Amino acid sequence: MKINKRRHETIRSSRPGALELLEKPRNPIYVIANDIRSLYNVGSIFRSSDAAGIKKLFLTGISGYPPRKEISKTAIGAEDSVPWEYHKNVFPVLEYMKSEKIPIVALEHANKSILYTKSLYRFPLCLIVGNEVEGISNDILEYADFAVEIPMYGKKQSLNVSVAYGIMVFELLKHF
Repeated sequence: MKINKRRHETIRSSRPGALELLEKPRNPIYVIANDIRSLYNVGSIFRSSDAAGIKKLFLTGISGYPPRKEISKTAIGAEDSVPWEYHKNVFPVLEYMKSEKIPIVALEHANKSILYTKSLYRFPLCLIVGNEVEGISNDILEYADFAVEIPMYGKKQSLNVSVAYGIMVFELLKHF
């Protein structure tokens, strides 16, 4: 059997439109992207969030937010299809999740991290990812119900935040 690439127009015509997306149920995953330095990473997080159909993206701290051309360059319109909010201070968002009894999962190398594929997830949940250099601060980790990590087999200690987020959000989709 010969494998042929599907044409862009064919793929696009099979995707839901903006109105259909508003009516379609979203997956029970909230995401906090805290202190993301790169607008390109923010755009990539939007794109993966759209692909995974997450419930809502919270951009917090120094994370950039739309409209920004750098975000649009990598999001390619996903910033218009993902429900999102910006909050300068992450703690009210964390407090809200706690008040709603939504478990908070930190994607971070921490002293009690669990391998991301071995954890038991309860939905809805809130996934938090952090700064490209510093990760998630200890003050924020205090709100987490648990931490998960992606194993690293090379010299680098972590993946790019948007790559790690993409891996993690699609792992979460397997669990409900």
